[in-house]
Amino acid sequence: MLYPDIFKKLESARWSMMHDIPWHQFTAAKISEQQLYGIRMNAILEWSAMPTAEMFLRDNQHDADFAAFISIWFFEEQKHSLALLEYLRRFAPHYVPCEKDLAKVRFTFDPAPPLESLMLHFCGEIRLNQWYRCARNWHTEPVIQHIYTLLANDEARHARVYFEYMKRALQKDHDKAALAFSKIGILMTNARLNKAMHPTNLHVNQSLYPKDTVNDQLPDPTWLSRWLNDEICFDEPWEKKVTHGILGSLSNLLMNRFESMQALHQYRKLLIKNTEQKKEAVYG
Repeated sequence: MLYPDIFKKLESARWSMMHDIPWHQFTAAKISEQQLYGIRMNAILEWSAMPTAEMFLRDNQHDADFAAFISIWFFEEQKHSLALLEYLRRFAPHYVPCEKDLAKVRFTFDPAPPLESLMLHFCGEIRLNQWYRCARNWHTEPVIQHIYTLLANDEARHARVYFEYMKRALQKDHDKAALAFSKIGILMTNARLNKAMHPTNLHVNQSLYPKDTVNDQLPDPTWLSRWLNDEICFDEPWEKKVTHGILGSLSNLLMNRFESMQALHQYRKLLIKNTEQKKEAVYG
C-alpha cells in the first residue's frame, strides 16, 4: 500500500492555520476590494473539493488504498477554503460568502473512468500550484501572500502523490494506464483551447449541461477567466510552466521524451496501434 507512507509525508508537512499563518502582519492598505472579491470567489471554488472527493470515493470503491489517500486530500483541500474564509472573516467580513453560495458548488458529478480522473486531477494540481504562485506575486498584502504560498505548496505535494498512484497504475496495466494518461495529457496541454484547463472548468453532469461545470455554480461564473487574464495575469510564461510540468512528468512516467503536446499525441497514436496489434495477435 502507498497510503501509510503518504500519510507520514503529508502529516510531517502539514501546516496549522492557528500557528503557521502570520495573522498579526495584516496590512489593510495593501489589499484592494478587487482582491478581496477574488479571495471570496477562490474560497468558494476551493469548497468544490467536497463533490470531487465524493466522486473519487464512488468511482474507486475497488481501491481502498487510493480512497484512504482521498481522506487526506479532502481534508487539506477543504482547509484551503477555510483559510481563505478565515482571512475574510477577520479582515473583510462583508466578503464572506454565505452557506448557500458554498453549497451550490456541491453537486453530483457523473461517473468517470478512474484512470482518466486520476490524471485529470494530477494536471489540476500542477496548474493550481502555478495559479497560486502567480496570485501570491500579484498580491502585496503579506498575510494573503503567505496563505497562497501554503496553498501552492500543498497542491505541489498532492501532485506528487497522484504521480505515485499513476506509477502504480502503470505497473498493474501499462497499456491501459498509458492510454488514459496520454489522452488527458493531450487535453490539458492543448494551448489552442480557449479556457483555463482545470477540472473546475470541465463538464461533469450531463443533466445540467451546459451549466454543469463547477465554475458555472459560482455567484460570478466569469470571475475565473477575468482573475487569470486581467488580474493576476497568468500569461504565456506561466502557462508554459504548467505544460512543462505535465509533459516532464509524463516523460518520466512513460519513459519517453515529450517536448510538446504534438509529441505526446504521436506517442498515443503509436500506443493505440500497438495495442490493436496485440489484440489481433491474441484473438486472430
